[in-house]
Parts: sequence; C-alpha cells; structure tokens
Amino acid sequence: MNDAARHAAEHRAAIGHHADSRGDGRTQASLRTPKAAAIAGLLFSVLLVAIFLLLRFSVPADPREPGAWLNSQLAQVELATNLVPFAGIAFLWFLGVLRDRLGQREDRFFATVLLGSGLLFLGMLLVLAAFTGGIVAAFETEPEATINSATFHFARSAIYSIANIYMAKMAAVFMMATSMVAIHTGIAPRWLAIVGFTLAPLLLFGSYYITWIFMSFPVWVMLISTCVLRDDFRGAS
Repeated sequence: MNDAARHAAEHRAAIGHHADSRGDGRTQASLRTPKAAAIAGLLFSVLLVAIFLLLRFSVPADPREPGAWLNSQLAQVELATNLVPFAGIAFLWFLGVLRDRLGQREDRFFATVLLGSGLLFLGMLLVLAAFTGGIVAAFETEPEATINSATFHFARSAIYSIANIYMAKMAAVFMMATSMVAIHTGIAPRWLAIVGFTLAPLLLFGSYYITWIFMSFPVWVMLISTCVLRDDFRGAS
C-alpha cells in the first residue's frame, strides 16, 4: 500500500472513530435516570398497601379455612391480583433508582444482596398472584369441585407460606441491605436506615405471628422514595 492510500485509510478510520464517539455520547446522555423516577417507589408502596388490604380483608388468615371467601369476596381478590403486575413494574423501577443513586459508591457485596433480595421478593409476589389467580379461575369453572379438592388446599397453603414466610423474609433482607448501604453511602437519611434496621428483624422473625407487620415494608419504601425524590428535585433546582 502506497503512502497516499495509507493516509486515506487512516483518515477514514479517524472519522469513523470520531462519529462512534459522538454516537456513544448521545446514547449515554439519553439513558440518564429521570429526576422523577423515585415516584415509582411511591407508586409501588400505594399499590402494595392496596393489594395487602384487599387480600387481608377478603381472605381469612388461616390456610385451612374451607374457601367460603370465594363465594363473597371474589371481586376484591381479582382486583388485588390484577394490581400485582403494576406493583412489580414499579418495584423494578425503584430498584433501578437505588442502583443509580449508588453509582460508583456501590459495594459489590451489599449491592448483590440488595438486588438479589429485591428480585426474589418480586418473583415471589408474582408467584403468589399466579397461585391466587389459578384458584379464582378454577372456582369460576367448577365451584364445588374446586373447594372440595386437595389441589385447592395445596394452593391455599402455598399462598400462605409464600406471603408470610418467604416473601416477608426477603423483604426484611432487602430492608437490612438497603439500610446498610444508606448508612455507608448517604443515599438516604441515617434515621431512615435505623428505622429499617429496627423493622427488619420484626419482619424477619415475626411475620408468621404478627400479620400486620408486613405493612411496615411498603411504608418504609415510601419513606425512602420520598427522601430520594426530595433530593432529586433539590438538586435540579
């Protein structure tokens, strides 16, 4: 290759690299987290409280109950299960907001626990809704056969265990990991982290015995989201 051809090739490569760099810059700028993204945490909290109240006042706490609620509370249960996907989407967005707040200060260990427990909580919330929806669909098809079947009692016990044991414990781990990260990075006020450390053990060990303790989780998420949203708007002003 002669000198002229080589210089022409180098010039074309330099132009292409410059164009790629500008393209990357445009892409990176367009993917910045919206300032109002923390609203997702508030939305999740409101939806989860609504879901919890609808199910708590419609379905008896005892998993061995005979299923009489299916005859009178079906509409409330269906509404609760239809709200679950929207709560899940809002919680995913909330997780993204927390990761964005951490930025370069993110510790791999606590970030993994935070993200993992959050995703496990979300997965079990969706599974709970799927089991509940399956019971409702089966009852609408064959009411008597559903209530008298072993499958109904199995699904009912599984829903109880998922909600009061596994999902509640993942929520407690999420609270503890987020509180630890908040103390070390300052992404939330210190007092809010202390509240999280106080409520998490109650949720971890007492969810099986204290039914209403689960309400502490969406309320705590609401407080975190409010603080993040306030800081974002202060920074924008």
